[in-house]
Amino acid sequence: METPRILVIEDDSALQKVLKRLFETQGYTVDPAKDGLSGFEHFHKRRPSAIILDLRLPDISGQELCQQITRVAPDLPVIVLSAKAEVADKVVLLEMGACDYVTKPFSPTELLSRVRVALRRVDLTSAQVAIENAFHFDDVTVNIPNAEVTRGGRSVLLTAKELKILEFMIRNAQRVISREEFLKEVFGYKNCPSTRTVDNHILKLRQKLETNPSDPAHFRTVHSVGYKFVA
Repeated sequence: METPRILVIEDDSALQKVLKRLFETQGYTVDPAKDGLSGFEHFHKRRPSAIILDLRLPDISGQELCQQITRVAPDLPVIVLSAKAEVADKVVLLEMGACDYVTKPFSPTELLSRVRVALRRVDLTSAQVAIENAFHFDDVTVNIPNAEVTRGGRSVLLTAKELKILEFMIRNAQRVISREEFLKEVFGYKNCPSTRTVDNHILKLRQKLETNPSDPAHFRTVHSVGYKFVA
């Protein structure tokens, strides 16, 4: 899966370096831009996963740039940075298409958390759209509404619980899911017993859908925690 790319549009060079270091240490790719025009060029040249946008820029205003970007890419997360803390300013930016608003001075940890939440929201929306139509990985096609799964064009028979686990993992792709969460959300347990039910169902899914079940590419084990689905 491609590394998330963050476009940082910030004219303060010191702050730009801080933001670049912050996101790169977390595994993101960062494109820095010192003004609105170069930021807009970066946006068109290579579409980012999210944008950090300073409200005060030397050429065009952050409000105008936000409006231009979200008009072209309404689902792209734009997190605005501003020294203004008035509610009215936040409302205007949110109505222009920004997904979040962080007031300076800010906590780097909080900003990082807000970006992660915004990216996760986009992933969930994309997964939802895919599920409502058909979801593909390798030679597997999953049609949840019709309860149909095919591999290499041939139908694969899944039990009701296997299908529910598959749907739950697709909806939460890239996120580590604990065994306890599976037991509560998929199996309906209120108290989680000590059981290998989840492990056995994941094993069955690997056998039916993985090219190499002993070295799974999609239904991955996260040791001592649980499992995650990688498309």
